[in-house]
Amino acid sequence: MKVLFVCSGNAHRSPLAEALLKKLRPDLEVDSAGTHVAIPISEEAKEYLIKQDAEQYLKRVPESLHNKQLNQYDLIVTMEQKHRDHVLSRCPQCKDKIAVWNIEDPYFMSSEDAQKIYEQIRQKVTELAARTLR
Repeated sequence: MKVLFVCSGNAHRSPLAEALLKKLRPDLEVDSAGTHVAIPISEEAKEYLIKQDAEQYLKRVPESLHNKQLNQYDLIVTMEQKHRDHVLSRCPQCKDKIAVWNIEDPYFMSSEDAQKIYEQIRQKVTELAARTLR
């Protein structure tokens, strides 16, 4: 089973989701990417993963969606509708593989609000890990 998480910059949401799912489900192939990678992975996301004992699963460098073979994934989780649209523009046949989580971008948020977003992601990843992804 191959899972891809997609957000804008691959700096907050998708690498966090990737690391958490890798920790919970080492039996899955998990990856993440951004539609417009421009910045490094956030220090706040790294600190959150340290608290979750999952920092060892965090990728070191953000990756672009353009480098991914989208048709090879079984599930593509996008953080917003615009990310889903971007995936579909590159892979129309992936329509039935996409789930949209509707999670806001914490990039310009306060640290406290970003932590709330990270908790949302953790909860969604925990639910996903428990589902029948076997």
